Amino acid sequence: MNYEIVELKEKIVVGLIARTNNNAPDMGVVIGGLWNRFYQEGVYASIEKKTNEKALGIYTDYAKDEKEDYSVLVACEVEQVKTLPEGTLSRTIPAGKYAKFVVTGHMQKAVADFWQELWTMDLPRLFSCDFEEYQNEDMENAQVHIYISLKESV
Repeated sequence: MNYEIVELKEKIVVGLIARTNNNAPDMGVVIGGLWNRFYQEGVYASIEKKTNEKALGIYTDYAKDEKEDYSVLVACEVEQVKTLPEGTLSRTIPAGKYAKFVVTGHMQKAVADFWQELWTMDLPRLFSCDFEEYQNEDMENAQVHIYISLKESV
């Protein structure tokens, strides 16, 4: 899988959060439920001061073992946080070095396939914060930029 190494500035995000792990039988339901609530219950529309219209799937608070729990956030980047819509929280995507992958195809399948392949790669991962940035809403022809946090020594 091809990628480029990029330096990102800190990003402030607002969204919904849940905990799961890659081996949880309900992982898909947990993550899918966040996306459903984000759009169907009007959370996305209620977030003020968005920097753009892109949605983010963020993975953080986890260890190197894919069997351990991690936090999943469905969010969008904001300029600043003045008020939080009910049930949401604000988090920060840390500045730093990331491997940027561009994934295209059927939104769910392409992203799921990406993560399966990523676990086989020998990347110097930092395991601090990884995220998907959805460039469009086309389910069949999605373009998703995926950022994987890297150790600074790369």
